Amino acid sequence: MLRRKTTVVALATVTALLGAVGSAAADGGSPTSSASADPTGNTARALCARATRVAHRIDRDLTRLDGPVTRRGSVARLQKRVDNAAATGHDRAALDDRLTYRESLVPVLQQRRRTLTQVTDWCAAHDQGATT
Repeated sequence: MLRRKTTVVALATVTALLGAVGSAAADGGSPTSSASADPTGNTARALCARATRVAHRIDRDLTRLDGPVTRRGSVARLQKRVDNAAATGHDRAALDDRLTYRESLVPVLQQRRRTLTQVTDWCAAHDQGATT
């Protein structure tokens, strides 16, 4: 349960990061054009500063999910648990739900990684958010 919370928090953080850049692009490319988002005008710099940490978390989570059967938290390990439960006649409904959720995380994280690449490209082109 704790890992699911951590994953959800990480996904929410990425969503918040990407939402700030998306609204900046919609406003004409100026990430500081919305005064209500950050009254000090440091939104772009803060976003660029967090982007590498978020990218690291996404890569770490994808590595874990794509890991082998021996890796805790991998899709393969949970699939093996579902198969073992089915073979022994145990109720596997909860495991099936967890497996479906875990499998659904992979494409979401891959999409977020692609979007985060756009964010880091923008940051590199704008001096890490110092210039707009």
